[in-house]
Formats: sequence, structure tokens, C-alpha cells
Amino acid sequence: MSELAIAGLRVVVGGREILRGIDLVVKSGEVHAVMGPNGSGKSTLSHVIAGRPGYEVVAGSVTLDGVDLLALPAWQRAHAGLFLAMQYPTEVPGVSLVEALKEALIAQGRASGDVRELVAAEAKRIGFDERFLTRPLNVDLSGGEKKRNETLQMGVLQPKIAILDELDSGLDVDALKAVSRRVEAATSETGLGVLAITHYTRLLRELRSDVVHVLRGGRIVATGGPELADELERTGYAGYEDSADGPVAPPPADPDPFADPLA
Repeated sequence: MSELAIAGLRVVVGGREILRGIDLVVKSGEVHAVMGPNGSGKSTLSHVIAGRPGYEVVAGSVTLDGVDLLALPAWQRAHAGLFLAMQYPTEVPGVSLVEALKEALIAQGRASGDVRELVAAEAKRIGFDERFLTRPLNVDLSGGEKKRNETLQMGVLQPKIAILDELDSGLDVDALKAVSRRVEAATSETGLGVLAITHYTRLLRELRSDVVHVLRGGRIVATGGPELADELERTGYAGYEDSADGPVAPPPADPDPFADPLA
């Protein structure tokens, strides 16, 4: 049984406090959805957990099975069992998907000799065209194909916890079903714990959530079951106001072209 535990997390970017005290626990086999309007801090939360530079943690902790993730560089967080499916997957010219996964398996201490078979099996499972497997990682792929590629990597690497930063963005109906069902299958097959960040309930119609959190103003302002997502679909976020401290300003412009400007 694995556990991602976030306690009292406060984060500052460019002198502005973006996350104002996040408390959240995701265990093996659970799917937690984080929903909220633009500028609420959703992508900031995923970036901080995964170890992206440029964020100042001023209070709180993030641990995975007792390991202090905030004390580790991004690659060691991945080695500890964390996986991030990025909102804007990065292109890596010159490195194929198979090569990247082979090195990742070696870093995990797993046998890498059958990586091509593992990749082919995962590709078939989510309907990912095998002609993309020998291309440089994410190069010349559509947005939807990149999201399938992220899901394929998750399937091969078998992490303990997966953070899905708007996995549904750019996916058509068929692709959304394929990747969502693969993620959900992993919750029972390998005990994957999932933190799914999304604006819309369409992802949660396929990837069934156990818990839904509403993030607004840098705080979790409501937590409930799957029915909470249905309520948000009907009413929006108007009933979940920012705290008395006022709304959180979006972080300053980020030169990274893959960054979410409204994190």
C-alpha cells in the first residue's frame, strides 16, 4: 500500500502565494480528482509535487511512502514511484520512446530486454499507432497522440502514484475512453494511486473518481464523492468563493512554452 501525503503545502511564485495550505492524501487504488477554475493553482500543485524548478515551498510537506519528495530532484521523485502525465508533453528530438523507456526501466532496477514487447503491448491496449514508437519522443505527434504516449509510458513504468495534469485535453472521445480505461485498469492491476487534475467531468465519466476536490484561491474549498463533480457540471464554481484573503493572482509569465500560464 502506497500513500502520497500532502500537508499544509504553501507555495510562492515570483513573490505571490499561489498555494495557500493544501492537505490531501492519495492511497493505492484511489482516484482523486482536483477541479477548479483557471488560476486556482491546479497545475502549480502538479508541478510542485513533480519537482519542476521555479516554485518556492514556504511551508508544508509532500511525501510518498514516507520519503520527503521536496528534498529530491525530479528524477529521484520518479525513481521513488511518482509519475507525471504533463498537460503539455515535451518533445525530445533524437531520443525514441523505446530508448527512453529502456533507460527508465534500468534506473528502476528492472529488466529492460523486453522493453519493445512491453511498449508494443501497451500501444495495442490504448490504440496507439505502432509507427510512432520509433519516432523521437513526442516529435511530430498531435496533442491527442502525445497524451496516448504519456499513458503508454505510465503503463510500462508502473508507478505508485500518477499525477494526470489535464490528461483529457486534446483527446477525442475514443482516445479519452482508451486512456481513461487504461489508467483505471492500473488502479486494480498494480494498485496505482491517481491524482487527476481536470476542468471537466468528461474525464471522470470514464475514469471513475473516489474523491473530488474543489481547488479555488489556492485552497481546497470542498471535498466530496463523484456527485460533487456532477454538481460542478450543473452549477459551475460560483458557489465556491475564494477565501477572505482575496483571489490568488496568476503566477508571472513563464518563458517555458509548455507551461500553463494559468496554473
